[in-house]
Amino acid sequence: MLLEGQGSSYIVHLPFTTNAGDIAFRFINYVRSQREFQVRQKLRTHQNLSWQEITKLYQEEEDKSLGGSHVVVCDINKEMLKVGKQKSQRLGYSEGLSWVLGNAEELPFNNDSFDVYTIAFGIRNVTHIDQALQEAYRVLKPGGRFLCLEFSHVNNSLVSSLYDMYSFQVIPVLGEVIAGDWKAYQYLVESIRCFLTQVRKYFIASQIRESGIHI
Repeated sequence: MLLEGQGSSYIVHLPFTTNAGDIAFRFINYVRSQREFQVRQKLRTHQNLSWQEITKLYQEEEDKSLGGSHVVVCDINKEMLKVGKQKSQRLGYSEGLSWVLGNAEELPFNNDSFDVYTIAFGIRNVTHIDQALQEAYRVLKPGGRFLCLEFSHVNNSLVSSLYDMYSFQVIPVLGEVIAGDWKAYQYLVESIRCFLTQVRKYFIASQIRESGIHI
């Protein structure tokens, strides 16, 4: 799995929503849960430890709860980074997390730097997709994972009508009620419609292959 071994590194691109940083936070939560599982397994193999020794072991593991793993959140929008950073501080995420201003088409990182590269609902905002994919391939270590999440169109006409109604009449309202930002969520819906058709989806897949990333 992604977290075998120590010191895994991740690059996360922020989507254009007020959920800035959520994917990074989930990565950190996953790493912590894996570390806690490893501690419990270690304790099972040391049944004769005293309470003092058990407490010491827990404290030592807590000090290195991410095991050297690190998450880098990268975005071209300074304000989005600011929102994400404030959210991380409010939720108590500080260890193993960095915020970097950067362009997906020209990443400010060395070759072979990351084990995982994620971009969620962001490819459609990139001007030159081929360049962004080449950069993703460049910064990934050999055997690294490229994770891209995007929307597509619904083929079923009935489901498509319901989806359109939900997208244009519900999502912006929820954005206003929950996040206080109608425009961001209206943009989200409109950008989905402008970007992907089924043909476009397969074109993206071919671009990913051409960049050197194996699907």
